Amino acid sequence: MSIPRHVAIIMDGNGRWAEARGLPRFRGHLAGQDAIREAVNGALDAGVEWLTLFAFSTENWRRSSEEVKALFELFEIVLREETPQLVENGVRVFIIGEREGLPSSLKEAIAEAEQISRKQSKLNLVGALNYGGRQEILKAARHLQRSGEPVTEESIRRGFYLPQMPDPDLIIRTSGELRLSNFLLWQSAYSEIWVTDTYWPDFTKEEFARAIEVYQARERRFGGIPQR
Repeated sequence: MSIPRHVAIIMDGNGRWAEARGLPRFRGHLAGQDAIREAVNGALDAGVEWLTLFAFSTENWRRSSEEVKALFELFEIVLREETPQLVENGVRVFIIGEREGLPSSLKEAIAEAEQISRKQSKLNLVGALNYGGRQEILKAARHLQRSGEPVTEESIRRGFYLPQMPDPDLIIRTSGELRLSNFLLWQSAYSEIWVTDTYWPDFTKEEFARAIEVYQARERRFGGIPQR
């Protein structure tokens, strides 16, 4: 059975997880750090080559300034605390999205994580931070406008944040919501989608394995007809 080369996850439900326990929303974001470890370990166990985690969208700026500030502080802590273990496990870190507007200390943590992990090759871990799918397509269009290249799928992809990243075979969304939320819009054209009602802080590597089992039971036709 085939293993998806690239799994992408829309990490949703942190705030609702906290509210259900009578806790401040930020406690849900803190609890989500454990789920990130679970997803990474699940990807490593399964032999997945690429894992992309949707951490902060361009639309998330609409949240309160206090929550946004706290999220950025948490992202920096996660990068600084988790990168040494990721390197030990053979994980290379990439961050996609617009870095303009991010706190300087967070941008420094991003650059350090990418630099320190650059020689690892067992798993490519991509964090989508201040990322939007429409924004990425606009970025690629502007790149084409400047370069004057013929418009092809390949030339458009060259303008993406991480052109070498393969399209996701499987997209997982937690918390039961049935939408892509402006995530990898171009790349997800033929992605299989699996949704779980589990809130992100409760996500485990066992649930990651279950998602892959469901993926393996599906027939990917890419617009063709079933093979009989």
